[in-house]
Amino acid sequence: MNWKANLAVLWFGTFVVMAGMTMIIPFVPYYIQEMGVTDADSVAMWAGVIFAANFVTAFLFQPIWGRLADRHGRKIMVLRSGFGMAVVMALMGLAATPWQLLLLRMLNGTISGYIPAAVSLISASTPREKMGFTMGVLQSGQVAGTILGPLIGGVLADWVGYRPIFYITSSLLFVATLTAALLVKEKFDKQKAMEKPNLSLSKGFAELARIRQLTALFAVTFMIQFALMSSMPLIPVFIQEMHPAAASLAFLAGLVASVTGLSNMIASPLLGRLSDKLGPERILRFSLIGACMTFIPQAFVHNVWQLLVFRFLMGVFIGGLIPSVNALIRQYTPDGMESRAYSFNTSFLALGNVLGPTLGGLFSGWAGIRPIFLIAACLFAVNAYWVYWSLFARRRQASS
Repeated sequence: MNWKANLAVLWFGTFVVMAGMTMIIPFVPYYIQEMGVTDADSVAMWAGVIFAANFVTAFLFQPIWGRLADRHGRKIMVLRSGFGMAVVMALMGLAATPWQLLLLRMLNGTISGYIPAAVSLISASTPREKMGFTMGVLQSGQVAGTILGPLIGGVLADWVGYRPIFYITSSLLFVATLTAALLVKEKFDKQKAMEKPNLSLSKGFAELARIRQLTALFAVTFMIQFALMSSMPLIPVFIQEMHPAAASLAFLAGLVASVTGLSNMIASPLLGRLSDKLGPERILRFSLIGACMTFIPQAFVHNVWQLLVFRFLMGVFIGGLIPSVNALIRQYTPDGMESRAYSFNTSFLALGNVLGPTLGGLFSGWAGIRPIFLIAACLFAVNAYWVYWSLFARRRQASS
């Protein structure tokens, strides 16, 4: 089994999935207006609910798909999710009302699961000494899609209109999934998997929760995503506060988001390769401390160029977070339960995606935007200590 070929194909797939998910971000409010909603507050409300709906249903259904993947194979879950999202994305182009678009976004989150299935498949087919590197490369595909998705979506919206973008994205998802069907190879013993106890979701989680390192890593993932997303939607408003007369606020906001993703994409494979030599626990702690130190000065910047520098540096450290967590999950998960472990982890990530912006927005309305960066820094500091205590200290106690 050629793990490098699997990695290349699934890198392309994760890129297309993330680009497809983020491609609609620049024009969703305009698409809603095209459906007949004219009140500005209503448009904002619908846009927020429609964006969050995908993460809510993903949080609920990821463990179900993970359980099935452990019994029937990871590749079939990649194909199920990819082809399913291709169909749903095409239907979004036919939506006539915000309610229809909302229901389709919920359906998209329900059938999603491409990325955790891809991560699980790669982790099962990759030599352990290359685990950090492959997780970093796969992460770079996700980040590249996240960066380029809104840019491609904005360009296409001006060129072909809103609805054709859904059909284009659907076609790309279909091609990426078909490529995976033809080229990805999986060594999966279905008979052996079926002989293992068919645990319910709650019992499966309880089984994994007995491994304290895994529960610690799930908490780490949630806190990482919560801290990152708490300030993310507020960046455009923060830039406007610093440059109220600027004529290109949208461009500046996009630039700030892009530099973080760019440095993340570059750093992920490099830190992943380093984690294979030094250990993912050390890279995770290093990245958490670095993210903490780069969040603090963001609360005190006076112009967008200072913010750009610190967001770029922050992206470097963020590049070492999720790949290290994924490598550690594989390390501590019992054989045959990898997909469930990654799916539960994805659920915690989705929960951070929902609660981070929500609570960050509420708190900023009370205390302002700048304290949000300091709170995020504190969360990363707590996370670094949590990693040390749960992964390092306990290991030393056990060895002694």
